[in-house]
Amino acid sequence: MTKIKLCGLSRPADIAAANALRPDYVGFVFAPNSRRHVDAERAARLRRLLAPGIQAVGVFVDERPEHIAELLRRGVIDIAQLHGAEDAAYLARLRRLSGKPIWKAFRVKTAADLEAALSCPADEILLDSGAGTGSVFDWELLRGMARPYFLAGGLSPANAEAAVRALRPRGVDVSSGIETEGRKDSEKMAAFMAAVRRGEGT
Repeated sequence: MTKIKLCGLSRPADIAAANALRPDYVGFVFAPNSRRHVDAERAARLRRLLAPGIQAVGVFVDERPEHIAELLRRGVIDIAQLHGAEDAAYLARLRRLSGKPIWKAFRVKTAADLEAALSCPADEILLDSGAGTGSVFDWELLRGMARPYFLAGGLSPANAEAAVRALRPRGVDVSSGIETEGRKDSEKMAAFMAAVRRGEGT
């Protein structure tokens, strides 16, 4: 089954909706410039509300690895997702500090952008149009992609079924596509998950 990550959760109501839907992952955004930003203490409170079996992913941009490792050690998050200029040496340091899974996001504009993703030592890669832009990149670039990946960028209940049917990604990651007026919408969350499951069946 396609893994599903609902990202940018920031309120108890968001967690309640996720608990009812049972995605594989939820995402907490720690990047200070994001409108979905949560600090460590709010994330910890939200994590305590999260149902067992749903993993929490922390989203970071060029954060100190020591800070990420501390959140992993405390159990605030299970996985670190990196969206900045973090290189192989950075990933190696974070892995030494935490021993926990590391995901790395790549902005895809041309086929050349996929070369870095293919050779990245992260446990999982995420292919995106850009951090939180809500826009879709050219999915044709992913035809024949040799490494499993999470698809992100502009996904919504309207296009998730087609994306899964056409690309068969390891997983999908959605944020703005399940929002109404900047807040998570439980009906859109449910519709997105249903669309992903329909895409798997075709």
